[in-house]
Amino acid sequence: MSSDAHASHPADGHHAIAADAPHGSMKGYLTGFVLAVVLTVIPFWLVMGNVLDNAVATSILVIVFAVVQIVVHMIYFLHLDTASEGGWNMLALIFTVIMVVIGIVGSLWVMYHLNLNMMPGMMTARPG
Repeated sequence: MSSDAHASHPADGHHAIAADAPHGSMKGYLTGFVLAVVLTVIPFWLVMGNVLDNAVATSILVIVFAVVQIVVHMIYFLHLDTASEGGWNMLALIFTVIMVVIGIVGSLWVMYHLNLNMMPGMMTARPG
């Protein structure tokens, strides 16, 4: 076997993994782009057009559109699915989501209880 054969086919098998990596097509990228634009324009319209009278409902809809847009980006641009890298990408994603949720919920919990337990005299600022 010549040295050229070893250079083109490494023994550790990394070349085979790279060849099997998912690559996007132009149709996939265009679909992702159109979905991303639509998922950006609709919340923008909801907020700027003051479509809903309830600010909480508008906020919830904007958050839902943001989450859907994150999923679109992960699928169409990052090519994340349960099969990529033997499932390790999905496991890393799940771990990251859990950590972010714990961080956000914990921060909100701390801020809520700090506000709830603040002494009444501290609510009004008196000069000097």
